[in-house]
Amino acid sequence: MRRTLGVCYYPEHWPEELWAEDARRMAETGLTWVRIGEFAWSRIEPEPDQLDWGWLDRAIETLGAAGLKVVLGTPTATPPRWMLNRHPDMLALDSEGRPRKFGSRRHYCFSHAGYLEECRRIVTELAHRYGRNPYVAAWQADNEYGCHDTVISYSDAARRAFRDWLRAQFPAVNGNGGDIGALNRAWGNVFWSMDYADFDDIDLPNLTVTEPNPAHSLAFRRFSSAQVVRFNRAQADIIRAHSDAPIAHNYMGRVTEFDHFDLGADLDIASWDSYPLGFLEDRVGASDADQRHFARQGDPDFQAFHHDLYRAVGRGRWWIMEQQPGPVNWAPYNPAPLPGMVRLWTWEAFAHGAEAVCYFRWRQAPFAQEQMHAGLLRPDSAEAPGLAEARQVAGELADAPGVDPEQAPVALIFDYDADWAWKVQPHGKGLSYFSLVFDHYRALRRAGLSVDILPPSARDFSGYRAVFAPGLIHMAADLKRALAESGAEIVIGPRSGARDRNFSIPVPLPPSLPGLDVTVSRVESLRPDMPVPVEGGGTVTGYREELAGSADTVFADYSGAPVAVRQGRLTYMGGWGDAELLDRLVVGIGLRSQLPILQLPLGVRVRDTAIERFWFNHNSCPVETPAGRLPAAGVLRVPR
Repeated sequence: MRRTLGVCYYPEHWPEELWAEDARRMAETGLTWVRIGEFAWSRIEPEPDQLDWGWLDRAIETLGAAGLKVVLGTPTATPPRWMLNRHPDMLALDSEGRPRKFGSRRHYCFSHAGYLEECRRIVTELAHRYGRNPYVAAWQADNEYGCHDTVISYSDAARRAFRDWLRAQFPAVNGNGGDIGALNRAWGNVFWSMDYADFDDIDLPNLTVTEPNPAHSLAFRRFSSAQVVRFNRAQADIIRAHSDAPIAHNYMGRVTEFDHFDLGADLDIASWDSYPLGFLEDRVGASDADQRHFARQGDPDFQAFHHDLYRAVGRGRWWIMEQQPGPVNWAPYNPAPLPGMVRLWTWEAFAHGAEAVCYFRWRQAPFAQEQMHAGLLRPDSAEAPGLAEARQVAGELADAPGVDPEQAPVALIFDYDADWAWKVQPHGKGLSYFSLVFDHYRALRRAGLSVDILPPSARDFSGYRAVFAPGLIHMAADLKRALAESGAEIVIGPRSGARDRNFSIPVPLPPSLPGLDVTVSRVESLRPDMPVPVEGGGTVTGYREELAGSADTVFADYSGAPVAVRQGRLTYMGGWGDAELLDRLVVGIGLRSQLPILQLPLGVRVRDTAIERFWFNHNSCPVETPAGRLPAAGVLRVPR
């Protein structure tokens, strides 16, 4: 499949006489895809049940006549103001019981039955009208589920739906209703006299005097994720009934409040919205020194991590639906990209197997919330700097091979359920599952390794020389067996297998991995000023486990207490290693499994495809590499 470029466009924002000129310029730039419609409900249906399709018909015709392919978004992320008159209780409520009001976007509760029916209605109308349109070549369901903390709602609709969901999770033996006794036992509700007599007694886990039962909180997060999956499935099913074009959703960076693997099972393509500079300031968690060093380039690993994650979510098919082309408007600081970085980000996505990279947006809006968000054009239609780099990539693609991914030598398991468990019980300030997994991913990338991210449902690890699965608080028994019997080098811990499905500490004590004689006998979280130095270099920070058993010590602190142990091909990390310790871990595993370890300069990364090796320089100055001198923001493609 060939690599393509695209752009996000809002014809409803611009005079209609401008559309044909815009389409012509898009095609001349070398763009293939144009995403439209995802925020246009008030223009499609300006009044209840009064549909205006004329403008959208003409916009699609204009773009298609210029040789462009349309990605048509369903407009359900932005219900119009009149919708609140029909459904005043459709708004989500935050944990303090306050409504998430109209005036921006994503102002709906996933559990509200009336709003779901309105969405089914408008998506049916949209799919019926455009499902066989030759210019509509792909669909996008909604927009950025979960963005702005909009998955979890404490509304009355959510309360009722949560109770019904719990009844299904704890069914009665006779099949009539739920078994409240089973829930009480599973959650340990004998503690603090929290037993329930009926499912209708169960409230949402907010506004309690102190922390709610962690089993209750985890169940509510699982329910909330299931509501997003249900909402999305309703749209996908309708579109498929009217269209053969593939369906995507545009996920966001470090949004983990719903299970993207579960949602992606109902879609054809996973896409995500890549904003390297905004994310560096807003959600990477980089040090002050790294934020300064990479301020105009973005973190060297954050985008790559999500490329690999969404390749897994899309079962091999993934896009970037929104690529940052210039300064954004929403981060604490919003610098402009270093010249060359838009090109680098685009090629980095292609190196990780992207089918398409679409820039956000075509023209910068002169009004409303995103007026400071750059596009490929300025508000006056003059070219912004990103357009030249997009045009350059389009020219380079003409002679480039198609998408040619291959299985990486290393796998890293990512589990959304584990992220929720860490959020419910981090056990220490600032500790998070995402950060733990990302730290391991960084170490693998610093060693020059390409990585596949796998879901927790994976059981076949054939072809991988090493598999890393840190922090999986709950590990299914068959996953443990599959890892132990895989023949790969396996690294788990810390906190792996630390809880059962309902958040109780299991007995035998964790990690209880077949073939690994180690028991976590005690755990502690550490203040930032309490690192534990490790013999040979590196420290344990944030979280430490006391290990017992006969497994061989790999790393130890200066008292001789084990920090990491190994038995056969199974390694358990009993603490959160800093960068130096994780680098030592990765190099050691690489030597054991004959992985091709590299020593890369700061900010330089590589990615292998079936036929090429890509070198990327995320620095503002040239760097010498084993492949030669890389210019600032440079990209080098080397045949393998």
